[in-house]
Amino acid sequence: MEYVYSALILHSLGKEITEEGIENIIRAAGAEPDMARIKALVSALSEVDIEEAIKTAAVAPAAAPVAAPTSGEEKKEEAKEEKKEEEEEKKEEEAIAGLGALFG
Repeated sequence: MEYVYSALILHSLGKEITEEGIENIIRAAGAEPDMARIKALVSALSEVDIEEAIKTAAVAPAAAPVAAPTSGEEKKEEAKEEKKEEEEEKKEEEAIAGLGALFG
């Protein structure tokens, strides 16, 4: 993420996003830059309109609806169903193990 942040810093300052610029920011932060990652990022960003990407990222998707809390009785039903499913899975596993014994 620090590489992307470096590119965003350069962009926000109106500077060209270059390998040297990102490398300098990473070094200034006290880290050792990975030149392969820097080259890949600069190459990937060369054809990206960063302002447009920021605008589309800033538009948050609609929040997913939150499920209504379940009552105690519904929770018990769900627990029973889960237990039944677990028992069925266990039976299937035992049946598969039995078949394995048949074929050696």
